[in-house]
Amino acid sequence: MYQLLTDSTVDLPYQLLKDNNVHFVSMNVTIDNQESSDDLGHHFDLANFYRQIGNGVMPTTAQINIGQFIEFFKPYVQAHTPILYLGFSSGLSGTFNNARQAKDMLMQDFPEAEIYLVDSLAACCGEGLMLLDAVDKRDAGMPIDQLANWLTENRLYYQQWFTVDDLKYLYHGGRVSRTSATVGSLLQIKPVMDVDPLGHLRPVQKVRSRRRSLTTLVTNTITNLRNQDNPRIIIATSDADDAAQAIREKILAKLPNAEILLSNIGPTISSHTGLGCVAVFSFGKTKRE
Repeated sequence: MYQLLTDSTVDLPYQLLKDNNVHFVSMNVTIDNQESSDDLGHHFDLANFYRQIGNGVMPTTAQINIGQFIEFFKPYVQAHTPILYLGFSSGLSGTFNNARQAKDMLMQDFPEAEIYLVDSLAACCGEGLMLLDAVDKRDAGMPIDQLANWLTENRLYYQQWFTVDDLKYLYHGGRVSRTSATVGSLLQIKPVMDVDPLGHLRPVQKVRSRRRSLTTLVTNTITNLRNQDNPRIIIATSDADDAAQAIREKILAKLPNAEILLSNIGPTISSHTGLGCVAVFSFGKTKRE
């Protein structure tokens, strides 16, 4: 037996991870001078967090440090339990590099430890969808080394399309320039973005209305689906439930047997997207380029 591990940027429900015996380490979020752990809604009040953002409070996030990872990994290492950690994209945070350094330090004291680290090159439920597939393969009996290799070899097939309602948060997080944010807001441009092969956010299309941006997410997702019969798709949103439902209905109209999970974008990711972000995650037939 081995233990699957991840971090709170998977943005899946706490109970779902608990039911599937997946343990996670939390990112920290500070808003209005109060620091909290992103615990996937176990105790964190996400609705209140959204209200604070809506009132103009700008949150900040902190990556998981080396010491936290050592504390997270060490009990399994001491118990001789192999671990596989699926982590937040190294293209968006130094968190995964900290996990690597923690592993190196632990291996000095526990040279026989089995510690597998997989950089998801994904964010939010892109990482979450990978985790759900990992759970399925673990439960089907795939050995830990094969699972780590499978995730690494297939991670670029995970498609991650999203749009935001307000560019100022992406500007605040350094994802778009001040000029792009200002002009985009004035012209009501709604960027359609994805994640590149190095795990960075990138704008792909500029659409002149919210309705068109949502339709583009659906089109881009369906066009590249590996499984056209009963695909697993996750739709995530930061307080834009109507938009998420609209996307769900559009997908089901074309793929009535699709397995669609609706989820909230947690405080770590929504600190950088703001309210109104909508994202669609799926497994594609071609790799991201």
